[in-house]
Amino acid sequence: MAIDKDRCALLVIDVLNAEGDDALYAPTGAEREMNERCVEVTRAARAAGLPVFFCCDQHIPGVDRELDLWGEHGIAGRARPIAELEAGSGERDFIVEKRRYSSFFGTDLDLTLRELGVETVIAVGCDTNICVLHTLADAYYLGYSSVVVEDATRTFLCGTQEGAIEHFEKCFGSRIVSCEEIVAELAR
Repeated sequence: MAIDKDRCALLVIDVLNAEGDDALYAPTGAEREMNERCVEVTRAARAAGLPVFFCCDQHIPGVDRELDLWGEHGIAGRARPIAELEAGSGERDFIVEKRRYSSFFGTDLDLTLRELGVETVIAVGCDTNICVLHTLADAYYLGYSSVVVEDATRTFLCGTQEGAIEHFEKCFGSRIVSCEEIVAELAR
């Protein structure tokens, strides 16, 4: 796998810590493992000079339809990237506040990626079958190539991890890699 680091960006999708009764972002063992890998990939991306986009749920209670389906989660002002990611500390860190599954919908993610000359996005985060899937669908429709770090994503709301990964490969032509593989590639 060869990545053109000058044309690539990392999307960290909903790797969040939330205040209150936010069961979707509760720190389970599986979530902690995914979070650790997301931190590792984020550090490698920064070291390689990639722009890093922290795509974060910022829902508005009583307005956002998604809350009707999944309950209150990722509420604006109460959800933020986990501290270990040090979001905003890198020279090329960007925070993308989103109110829908896709990190592109209703945000300036596409505009910013284009201004930076990005052609390939690397995706980590959760939920693999929902926010990661919808973000990569929009990336595909907008002409971006994608890489999915399989062991730095997690499925927990619907469907299976294997099904999502198969969908990425077959429907979007995504390259599927491990955390170890992407960290090694970014270090070259």
